[in-house]
Amino acid sequence: MVRRNDQRRAALVDAAIEVLAREGARGLTFRAVDAEAGVPVGTASNYFANRDDLLIQTGRRVYERLQPDEAVLTRHRTAARDRETYAQLMRELVDRVSAFRSGYLALLELRLEATRRPGLRGLLTEQVRADLQANVAYHEGTGLPGDATAVRLLYLALNWLIVEQLTLPDVLSEGEREQLVEAAVERLVTDAQ
Repeated sequence: MVRRNDQRRAALVDAAIEVLAREGARGLTFRAVDAEAGVPVGTASNYFANRDDLLIQTGRRVYERLQPDEAVLTRHRTAARDRETYAQLMRELVDRVSAFRSGYLALLELRLEATRRPGLRGLLTEQVRADLQANVAYHEGTGLPGDATAVRLLYLALNWLIVEQLTLPDVLSEGEREQLVEAAVERLVTDAQ
């Protein structure tokens, strides 16, 4: 039996994220993952049962890496409960997700691949639904202005803003993107709950 360690698995999945972002789903092979991770050929096949397993674990890893760290969460818990704070949270979210460019691009590839792979679609559906529910629950628990519909609308709007920023970065300037985040909060988030 092959001894599998968690660090090696994480390195392989992180390599898969990079391959997906750079080469797309068609370029995601065990050999490409091995090369990206700098491990001997055949290593990835010892860690993943098949390509579906690799795709699913890659999807999980992207979401793990997109989570804010405890310092960010602590700062948010102690911030004011107004629209300006809300706008700042959304700007930070866009910046954090955009900073993990390869992860978000890999996630887009995974979403496209999920249209053809029911197991991956199930994982991504479950993950996105859980994240959206967690965002609504967090929002409601913090007393920020607005309601669950505003959270969902911001989720949809900001996701496309991030796609635009990562795939066609010259369409909007950084200043325009920031103004759009603020305008989205201004228009979608009301003080009445």
